[in-house]
Amino acid sequence: MRQNSVLRPPHARVTRATGAQVRGAPVVGFTRAPGVPPVAVVHLPDRPPAGLALPADQAHTHDFLVLFYAHRAHGSVAIDGRTWEVRDGDLFVLAPGQVVSFGGPGHEVADDGWAMFFPADAPGPSWQGHPLLLPFTRGAGHVQRLRVPAGERAGWVARFRDLDAELRTRRDGYQEAALALLTLVLVAATRLTGDVAGDLRAAGEPVLAAVFELIERRFHEPISLADIAAEVALTPGHLTTVVRRSTGRTVQQWLTERRMQHARHLLAGTDLTVAAISRRAGYPDVSYFIKRFRADHGLTPARWRAAGGPGARRVTPPRPR
Repeated sequence: MRQNSVLRPPHARVTRATGAQVRGAPVVGFTRAPGVPPVAVVHLPDRPPAGLALPADQAHTHDFLVLFYAHRAHGSVAIDGRTWEVRDGDLFVLAPGQVVSFGGPGHEVADDGWAMFFPADAPGPSWQGHPLLLPFTRGAGHVQRLRVPAGERAGWVARFRDLDAELRTRRDGYQEAALALLTLVLVAATRLTGDVAGDLRAAGEPVLAAVFELIERRFHEPISLADIAAEVALTPGHLTTVVRRSTGRTVQQWLTERRMQHARHLLAGTDLTVAAISRRAGYPDVSYFIKRFRADHGLTPARWRAAGGPGARRVTPPRPR
């Protein structure tokens, strides 16, 4: 069969999952590259890039966001233990932590489809509560299958094709063009959610809102899970369970991702030393920061900066107050 898993971007690594959330399934992680926009797209049923080890019929999960659009489809896909018949015009919105598997050898999900992958901060640095990520806020355990109206399907295909072309050809300005196309796709997905937005607002998520606001306000400090839990009047264990259930990630993972996002921003756009960036990203211990950054990116901060090339405009920012 064609190896056409919809959950593996061109730049991917596979790690072993831990914890009950993913029930031992391998985790596909989005691997960032310096100077490359944090978004990937795959046309189905084309063969995916080499080096993606997971077979299409093996259950697996992911640590990034996924949109899977079935323009012309047949067959089924299992998500979090529930089997879905895939139809023409289906758009699956998949959050981190959801376990996905296919029907086994010879089973193809899409005759013509697209899958787009991106981390939560791809739409911009203020990723918490981003309105364009609303379709993903239900998190693991709450699968969304949206329906693209017949009259809008050609437009969806055109957006994915344009994004694919920008990422493949890498012409001048392709980074900005790719992120702009990502935004257009997310706008279109948000418009399909119907009353999901109203339902979420009516239900409210005060704990999640408080956590993300606190992370955004204090990520540059050496704040811990215990500190965040105390601020929202929950035990660390209970808070971890609440956030993981709703988002597919733990509080510590969200905090680390926000710190790494800020570190990447400073590495690419300033001439600050690695030690200074470490402190501004919330890591007083520069050795630990380097170790943590290398574990997430495969490169030390200095090598990440060097690999970004001379095109980045670097300035010395003012000291944080």
